[in-house]
Amino acid sequence: MSAPRLLFLVTEDWYFCSHRLPVARAARDAGWRVSVACRVDRHGAAITREGFHLVPLSLSRRSLNPLREAAALREIAAVYRRERPDVVHHVALKPVLYGSIAARLAGVRGVVNAFAGLGHAFSSRDPRRRLLRAFVSRLLRVALRGSRSKVIVQNRDDADTLVRGRIMGREDIVLIRGSGVDLERFRPAPEPAGDGLVVLPSRMIWEKGVGEFVQAARRLRREGSKSRFALVGEPDADNPAAVPAEKLREWKTEGAVEVWGRRDDMPAVLAQSWVVCLPSFYGEGVPKSLIEAAAAGRPIVTTDMPGCREVVLDGETGLLVAPRDADALARALKTLLRDPDMRLRMGAGGRRLAEREFDEARVARETLAVYRGLLPKEKA
Repeated sequence: MSAPRLLFLVTEDWYFCSHRLPVARAARDAGWRVSVACRVDRHGAAITREGFHLVPLSLSRRSLNPLREAAALREIAAVYRRERPDVVHHVALKPVLYGSIAARLAGVRGVVNAFAGLGHAFSSRDPRRRLLRAFVSRLLRVALRGSRSKVIVQNRDDADTLVRGRIMGREDIVLIRGSGVDLERFRPAPEPAGDGLVVLPSRMIWEKGVGEFVQAARRLRREGSKSRFALVGEPDADNPAAVPAEKLREWKTEGAVEVWGRRDDMPAVLAQSWVVCLPSFYGEGVPKSLIEAAAAGRPIVTTDMPGCREVVLDGETGLLVAPRDADALARALKTLLRDPDMRLRMGAGGRRLAEREFDEARVARETLAVYRGLLPKEKA
């Protein structure tokens, strides 16, 4: 019997390496032949070193050009016909839409559609985004209709949204909470001495609450706080909500926050911190940065939003604040910066939660079970 074939469809090579690599490794180690179809930038060699077959695509997250998008759909369908996967795993909105249609055209039977959050279309209160939400919901109903598939969501709010919108039946939805964390790599470290460091680890896009974080830092500095506040991450050039590089330079010059840029040594970054902050008002799944913070035993301040509240149990592993409220954010940060016992207690609670719920080995097991349930009997 030939080995079952698994193909991931994601938009970016960096995203696959950051969020899907542990699951792909687990599938490979379980005997699957793994392929990755994505736009290749800086991480192609890392993917092929794992023994995965890399399929470069021209798919763009940002493009809305009808001719280019039709060509992308044809390209994906051609890949599916050529690679003949038993199971395809689509991650994020555009791969879910295009991949589901391509799978139907190419006769792929096993389809996993994974939503790493429903994004701004479903989280925004802007009237224009509500129109976009209605349009996207209609597209999803068309793309997913009649497919033999399972949908993976990372939080219960997203599952409820899909069911209420009549996009998927609850029986076809599987809850797997996030992409997991390496509990050996991210471990609690003693809190460093000094006046304290608060980090916001994220892509630099406005909807992650970057602007509110800067406002909160300004307020605390005006009140006399000697703590430091650092933005850790880089702008996402393909995201229309990216914070402009000149704005980051302006903040750095102002001095209220430090701008560290992208860092590949996140365990070391977290070990330097007292508090981790993500004031997101984006439609998150379960933010990987918060899972890593919890595993590292750091208390968290985040927003009372889907996905974020999966990691922060208010008063136990961190503090929840209302989205887009810089004053409430400043008060919560001040509370934690002034109370070392609270930081220690919440950090320990976060570590226990990460061990219980977010181990990447658990995420891999649950995902592989979904794959196996979609295989034909002769390969299961």
